[in-house]
Amino acid sequence: MTDMRRTLLWVVFLMSLTLLWDGWNKHNGQPSMFSPAPAARPAASAAPGASTTSPTPPQASTVAPSAATAASAPAAGLPAEKVTVTTDLVKATFDSTGGALVRLELLQQQEQNQADIVDRVMGYFKGSADKPDPKAAKQNVILFDQSSERYYVAQTGLWPSTGGPGALPEHHTVMRVVPGERELKEGAKELKLAFESPEVNGVKLIKTYTFKRGDYAIGVTHEVVNGSAAALSPRLYLQLVRDGNPPPGGSFFYGTFTGPAVYTEANKFQKVEFKDLNKGKAVKESADNGWVAMLQHYFASAWLVGGKQARDIYADKVPGTANEFAVGMFLPLGEIAAGASKSVEAQLFAGPQEDKKLKSLADVAPDFDLVRDYGIFTILAKPLFWLLSQLHALLGNWGWAIVALVVLLRIAFYWLNVSAYRSMAKMKAINPRVMELRERLKDKPQQMQQEMMRIYREEKVNPLGGCLPILVQMPFFIALYSVLLASVEMRNAPWVGWITDLSVKDPYFILPLLMTASSLLQTWLNPTPPDPVQARMMWIMPLVFSVMFFGFPAGLVLYWLTNNILAIAQQWVINKQLGVLGK
Repeated sequence: MTDMRRTLLWVVFLMSLTLLWDGWNKHNGQPSMFSPAPAARPAASAAPGASTTSPTPPQASTVAPSAATAASAPAAGLPAEKVTVTTDLVKATFDSTGGALVRLELLQQQEQNQADIVDRVMGYFKGSADKPDPKAAKQNVILFDQSSERYYVAQTGLWPSTGGPGALPEHHTVMRVVPGERELKEGAKELKLAFESPEVNGVKLIKTYTFKRGDYAIGVTHEVVNGSAAALSPRLYLQLVRDGNPPPGGSFFYGTFTGPAVYTEANKFQKVEFKDLNKGKAVKESADNGWVAMLQHYFASAWLVGGKQARDIYADKVPGTANEFAVGMFLPLGEIAAGASKSVEAQLFAGPQEDKKLKSLADVAPDFDLVRDYGIFTILAKPLFWLLSQLHALLGNWGWAIVALVVLLRIAFYWLNVSAYRSMAKMKAINPRVMELRERLKDKPQQMQQEMMRIYREEKVNPLGGCLPILVQMPFFIALYSVLLASVEMRNAPWVGWITDLSVKDPYFILPLLMTASSLLQTWLNPTPPDPVQARMMWIMPLVFSVMFFGFPAGLVLYWLTNNILAIAQQWVINKQLGVLGK
């Protein structure tokens, strides 16, 4: 048993060092040991309207160059332009080329400007530590963008059916911007922006965006007007395209998912890694329900189409690009007679993963709140977030809500913890006898093990008694960890004094230092392992893990620190009752 413990400790220790080394390499631009380095995006795509992105249907067909040229040719005399719409929540910029949403500024979400811990350490040794200017104005979060640094856009268009016309209006077609209001006025509830394409093979597409006050879901209506002399059966595609680079503000101390996600009732929620799409592992599904999304830490965009309607869902690398990926769906529109028209309603969600706003879209998109990724313990994380929200409503501060929730969890598991700490206290009490035994019988390992088991039986001590109750609680505390890491509500949420944002690290590292001290105190309260190597490991491991806490968001460190303090208090009381304090 002792050998197994020692092996596990070494495995955890070496894995921690490996992850830290890998993170350091990624920070310095070296390739990761676990994933390929992101490819550079072609410079041509950086220019507005220069992207050659084509929708990627399940049949893996692409728009031929001649088709794209034909689609744009009728509008050759119509200049492309940008138009910006401002509401209470967003500032959205559209390109009349395809009527695509190419930039989205979230007016109520600010970027965090704290430097990463590695930047600070490296800057310290270089004599120029990167410290954020507290007086500097915070910048709003830019979700969609079409620049040299980022490519992330929402596109739609028509796709010809087999045997149909060679080209239809799509996201390369320059469209006319319909005159109208560009700012949501005081007291107004909604604002519309419309684009009208020229006729392409006799077919016109009218695209209307509807912004609503207080809503990140944009209504999008596509009206297809068949002005040709023959009936046609086109398909409408809705897609999100972005580069595969991680968004700014990440940390190698903890990982978050960036990439496409798809949902159908049959296959449920699926995240799709960029690296898998790079390997040709495209996603292709056909269903009469479902939605598609592009995720990153705290934020998401998604195309949502309600009701039972046939759709072909896909996620794939964009053909002809080095680092662009698309997720979307095709909607067969059925036959549209000559001279007739047909409209399709959809919603484009683009904003923070706020719990209430995600759940408000459940009627259109079942389980849409899954974009807020809690990992494998989602079933526990959801009720924990609900409880955390209730505590926040009561206390008015997310930091104190975290403290209160940890207190409630400690109370809920009180008797389990008592059992664990009593077992550890008994182990601490008999530890001198065990140490003496190991020294006396170090050349007789079999007899030593027998004598140790005899002592455990006489003293009614279970060597694993302190571990099992803690293992039972671990899923709950890991789920709470996931809640705090994924909750956008923590962004820019203050606690006390110097902690002005629970979603970024402590600027003065006070909480991580307290966390380190509490971890060492816990080690002192625990029984000393008989094996000297194992004993040293017990002191080294808190120091190694504490390094990661220096890069964790303050809310996460506050949660662990509170849990440690409560555990120390409970363990100290039990040790004192059994007279083993300080032994």
